Amino acid sequence: MSADQPCQAPPVIRCSVGITAHNEEANIGQLLEAIRNQRLRTVEITEIIVVASGCTDRTEEIVREHMACDPRIKLLVQERREGKTSAVNLFLAHAKENICVLESGDTLPGEDAIENMVRMFADPAVGMTGAHKVPVNAPEHIVGYMSHLRLRLEHQLCLEIPRLGELIAFRKVFDRIPPDVAMDEAFVEALVVRRGLQVRYAPDAVVYNMGPQTVGDFIKQRRRNYAGHLHLMEKYGYRVSSLDGGRVLRLALGEVWRALQLIWALGVLAVLEGIARILGWWDYRVCHRRHEVWDIAWTTKRVTPPSTASTHLASSPPHTRQE
Repeated sequence: MSADQPCQAPPVIRCSVGITAHNEEANIGQLLEAIRNQRLRTVEITEIIVVASGCTDRTEEIVREHMACDPRIKLLVQERREGKTSAVNLFLAHAKENICVLESGDTLPGEDAIENMVRMFADPAVGMTGAHKVPVNAPEHIVGYMSHLRLRLEHQLCLEIPRLGELIAFRKVFDRIPPDVAMDEAFVEALVVRRGLQVRYAPDAVVYNMGPQTVGDFIKQRRRNYAGHLHLMEKYGYRVSSLDGGRVLRLALGEVWRALQLIWALGVLAVLEGIARILGWWDYRVCHRRHEVWDIAWTTKRVTPPSTASTHLASSPPHTRQE
């Protein structure tokens, strides 16, 4: 291409966004705002389809209020709750684009999450992408800490072998999901892989969710997920990466090692701080030194700005290895 020839802009990738909701009046409004206000460059959201399943609160009313402001928003109502798979199938039946984005009604996407997921489909080998799940629980509480720890491990696992959920995007290479499947994201993953397409993790596409707040809810959620994955493996022969006990154990041991390093560092810090305070007490109480003109710590005097490359590496998520 000659120097005076303008660079061609990359083609726009159009997508349909589907939201599954059951009694989500507390979140559906801000979720729709977040979808409508996504920062998009190479991606276009042509429609936002909300499937409201058996809602008895103000979910449908709130969606209709947003429909008046944005013609892309559509509402599909299921009179009774039939399960998420049924809601996903209803979305698939109405979605007009080849690239579909599916999000749970109790989550919130980061401002460029859709862009960072959908732009990957510029590569025709990609069949499915998924976002980086970040919990909003307070980690000070034990159950909240467990949610943070579990999703941190899951993030590390996804960097090796993607295991996607909460917010996913996929090519519509199928029409529906069998009604007996509870883990819809995992089944989509299986369908995509069997068609010879790649599953990729998008660590820079963040989706926020609220983890369980009680031990009972934590067990309830993990119990149903594990049962659903076992059913998927037994009936459809697809094993998600989180069922690889050896890989998960290796990542968990990495967390244990980091915790031991932290404990060791805190111990050394306490000893050094104690020595410094004793010496400071000696200076002030015995030698009557106030250090108006102090001994210079020469190793603190040279400030070297990090290079652009090292800054990028420090601030960016690790490179994703795709399978």
